[in-house]
Amino acid sequence: MIDLDTFLTTLYVMIDDFCQSELEPEKPKPGPLASLSRSEVITLALFGQWVQFPSERAFYRYAQQHLPEAFPQLPDRSQFNRLQRTHRDAITAFALFLVQLLQAQRCAYEVLDSTAAVTRDAKRRGTGWLAGQADIGWSNRIGWYEGFHLLLCVTAQGVITGFGFGAGSHP
Repeated sequence: MIDLDTFLTTLYVMIDDFCQSELEPEKPKPGPLASLSRSEVITLALFGQWVQFPSERAFYRYAQQHLPEAFPQLPDRSQFNRLQRTHRDAITAFALFLVQLLQAQRCAYEVLDSTAAVTRDAKRRGTGWLAGQADIGWSNRIGWYEGFHLLLCVTAQGVITGFGFGAGSHP
């Protein structure tokens, strides 16, 4: 079993190599520079999904407490969320690259699984920013939520080879 620091370092190196060789260089944007590089954002985004955290807040608390040496410029959580949205296409591109690298298409079988993708607290009033797309749903892991069901297709080694979204639904 690989320790967490080695896993995180290996993941970062793979992502950074990918970003430098496969993606266009980042174009400067007006305003202050982002506190994290594209490679750091992708690393944290994927790390937050690979390790079992009960919520986005729990992951961020873990990052603040246990990863300050690896990510000394970690911004506050809302800024990190904006950075993840900014680099959404790069995160997707790396995930597809990883599927090819791990030769996931050659596996004997795949498993389908579903999980909640929360967009906001189900108890909040109003229609939210995804009105008509997100819905109230039930998850055995987190209870009632507003968001989507994320359907994943996964190999026996844990490589995601496909995914889809559906509106949350009542049990």
